[in-house]
Amino acid sequence: MGKEIVAMILAGGRGTRLKELTAKVAKPAVYFGGKYRIIDFPLSNCANSGIDVVGVLTQYESVLLGTYVGSGTKWGLDGNNSLAAILPARERGEVGATWYAGTADAIYQNISFLDQYDPEYVLILSGDHIYKMDYEEMLNVHKEKGADLTVAVLNVSLKEASRFGIMNTDDKGYIYEFEEKPEKPKSTLASMGIYIFSYKELRKYLIADAADENSKHDFGMNIIPAMLADKKKLYAWTFDGYWKDVGTVESLWKANMDLLDENTLNLADPDWPILSKSTLQCPHFVGTHAKLSDSLITEGCYLDGTVKHSIVSDGVTVERGAEVVDSVVLSGAKICAGARVVKTIVGENAVIGKKSSVGASGDETHVSPYCSGGVSLVGSDVHV
Repeated sequence: MGKEIVAMILAGGRGTRLKELTAKVAKPAVYFGGKYRIIDFPLSNCANSGIDVVGVLTQYESVLLGTYVGSGTKWGLDGNNSLAAILPARERGEVGATWYAGTADAIYQNISFLDQYDPEYVLILSGDHIYKMDYEEMLNVHKEKGADLTVAVLNVSLKEASRFGIMNTDDKGYIYEFEEKPEKPKSTLASMGIYIFSYKELRKYLIADAADENSKHDFGMNIIPAMLADKKKLYAWTFDGYWKDVGTVESLWKANMDLLDENTLNLADPDWPILSKSTLQCPHFVGTHAKLSDSLITEGCYLDGTVKHSIVSDGVTVERGAEVVDSVVLSGAKICAGARVVKTIVGENAVIGKKSSVGASGDETHVSPYCSGGVSLVGSDVHV
């Protein structure tokens, strides 16, 4: 069908470090920012970048995620020449039923999907990162540099570099070496897990990798090293905007708190909207005893207590005398009269009982989002 570029979003992650939040929900489907789910960000980036064919590769707890993405209507990906396709791990011909064995294998198992569009380029994305990026800018650089692969990279501190795949480049930005989580990094250019491949090259390497029984079938561990060994042109494109991998309870909480800083990630930008499913609930109600400050409040809430520096999702109740500080309260949760919630993620439909206390203790009325210490988590449907 001759599409210039097709995007493939890897959205099958289990997200075990998010603990109870992903017990029954795939990581990309976890709520974020009051009214969004994490996968809204890469899908919105695709829509805003003019990419109109997107494959969403699912595996763990795929039903809710697949239902949420649907046909892509929320992101304008349901036209005559556009599509959001759910691509779960599935039984294939003589191969039988198999899970995706790695990031590269997930794309390999969907070569037939890519072939029907015969793209010049393939954009590989993760479904569990929070950021806004114009992929067209990255594609233009890929073309200018004549690259076989362009990797989006982020400049991190030398201390953080050992946590990432590090790209070592020459003075023109071409990659000559890739190191996976090196003890002594040679640079601070960390891979964001965002790749643009020229599809003819990608296809050859995926087929060769699938035939290698010793491969981990992973882009970082196998495909990129193989291309470097063959002297292919790999370029590092540096991204200088906000980006967060929300892989832990602490990082998810921190990314939510970052939304309260208008200079960090502007969700109200009309030129780059983050699109999501509307909850179609009534407006939120603020009672006479409510004290609200520095917070994001979603529709359908009943608030008659104190909410300070927090994210409140749809359908949440905060009763009179209750206090919510530096916290993320997910859909349908109830904070009962006299309860105190500080530096905590409260799961969907959880109930914090009367005069209960969750999170930081003592006489604090506000805990800085940058303070040290852990973040408390109350799982979905839990009654404290």
